[in-house]
Amino acid sequence: MIRTVISTALVAFVVLFAPAAQAQRGEKGIPPVEAVTAKHGMVVSQEARATRIGVEILKQGGNAVDAAVATGFALAVTYPRAGNIGGGGFMVIHLADGKRATTIDYRETAPAATTRTTYLDANGEADPRKSRDLGTAIGVPGTVAGLALAHERYGSGRFTLADLIRPSIPLARKGIPVETDIADSLPGVAARLGRWPSSAKIFMRPVGSVLREGDTLIQGDLADTLEAIAEKGPRAFYEGPIADKIAAAVQKAGGLMTTDDLRDYRPKERAPVRGSYRGFDIVSMPPPSSGGVLLIAMLNMLEAYDLKPGDARTLHLMTEVMKRAYADRSVFLGDPDFVDAPVTGLTARGYADALRATIDPKRATRAGLFNPVNPLRFESENTTHYSVMDRDGNAVSNTYTLNFGYGVGLVAEGTGILLNNELDDFAAKPGAPNAFGLVGFHDANAPGGRKRPLSSMTPTIVLKDGKPVIVTGSPGGSRIITTVLQILVRTLDFGQSVDAATQAPRIHHQWQPDVVRVEPGLDPALIGDLEARGHNVVEARPGTAANTIVMTPEGLVGAADSRTRGALAAGH
Repeated sequence: MIRTVISTALVAFVVLFAPAAQAQRGEKGIPPVEAVTAKHGMVVSQEARATRIGVEILKQGGNAVDAAVATGFALAVTYPRAGNIGGGGFMVIHLADGKRATTIDYRETAPAATTRTTYLDANGEADPRKSRDLGTAIGVPGTVAGLALAHERYGSGRFTLADLIRPSIPLARKGIPVETDIADSLPGVAARLGRWPSSAKIFMRPVGSVLREGDTLIQGDLADTLEAIAEKGPRAFYEGPIADKIAAAVQKAGGLMTTDDLRDYRPKERAPVRGSYRGFDIVSMPPPSSGGVLLIAMLNMLEAYDLKPGDARTLHLMTEVMKRAYADRSVFLGDPDFVDAPVTGLTARGYADALRATIDPKRATRAGLFNPVNPLRFESENTTHYSVMDRDGNAVSNTYTLNFGYGVGLVAEGTGILLNNELDDFAAKPGAPNAFGLVGFHDANAPGGRKRPLSSMTPTIVLKDGKPVIVTGSPGGSRIITTVLQILVRTLDFGQSVDAATQAPRIHHQWQPDVVRVEPGLDPALIGDLEARGHNVVEARPGTAANTIVMTPEGLVGAADSRTRGALAAGH
């Protein structure tokens, strides 16, 4: 069990860096993860400059929400492959009085003109280009409105929204060195960025290659956009010249977005999905994210087992519960404003018992041999995550994304805003996989105007006696949910430290395709045992990066995942 003493003796300021090493393709194992301890508060994110901006807000008396908002705007400048104001995401908030938790849903929405056939070709088959590469892939961005809503309702009152945006503006206008993750990620997206002149002039050299380590990334138009939002508020993004430029860029790229779509966008505050595990309370994101529902469903199934580290039976059982949860995802979940998703049933203990009864503790169940059980009778990779806690016990878990790294690759001319390709998360056609291999077989996640596509983002806060003891989440597409699951199992069941839990190689199964993906570094004997039980095991390079804070008697302990070069845990 993790130690759950809540310390209120707050002293000393500490800022340390996570190791700069990054796991390279073909490298065995994960580089060391360094834990960082602090007393007053902490921010853990995938980029160092943004982390420091969030910590500075905490030092100046801001609360966790203030720091989260500042970090979110900063990542739009310093971590362009996923930090954004042209995408969307989810925020889970725990308030220090222990009486309330809430979530902000600022997921992108489909333009009003989107239909069930928007992503099909002339033969009625799914056309991946329309949902990944063209303007039709772009959803109405929610980040600006979502961060502004969080600040308005739950900020400390010490800072205006402009105060939280301004630290990012000089980084965009004066430029930042191309290093760490930017240097690593740009070569892989050269073709995508190079298709759009408005993107190429920012991220590429005049000779046609992408910026390289040692170059400077200058984003003057983005600085102007951030200044406009700081001066006029979030409506400056959704109405007026910026909105006109976004809509024009999307339409020129073949998309459906209009200025009316932007004007009408609204984030939504939703009640979190809740569960319990080993005496801890789990607070996570409800639909239109599938993350919280699947996380709690898997924990419910696992709680009946004695789980042990380095044990093939434990890995087998985890794989089996993953299969069943992702099978349910494919059928039952979608935008709750359009679909009556059976969340209560899917997270019910009785439902977990029914699913667990189908698990053979010794042999793998072939994915095609079981169908999702009806839960109604039980009714009563290129995303980024950051975690924040403050001195008073407020906590924020925030995950947001452009979907692919650098989204669709298109910068709306004159704005500096990289636009998402998030609408690939719809089920274009029953049985057609999205870019992460996730499939949908029913209508719950079908495309439609103003709908929010189903997500896997899983920002999560774990409580003990009403106090936050773990704040965690991860990028990684379909692998996000199982990453968060393994962070919790390793801390709560295995008693591992946050750095050990973060560094350990991870596994993943999402029902379809019927394979267990394992990261390099997993014990070959464990792999052999899984294969002997009938699992099809495939080694896959790391694609997730959990950023986690744990409360201990010594104070807050944070770990920035070394799978991302340049990630930082910092506190005071």
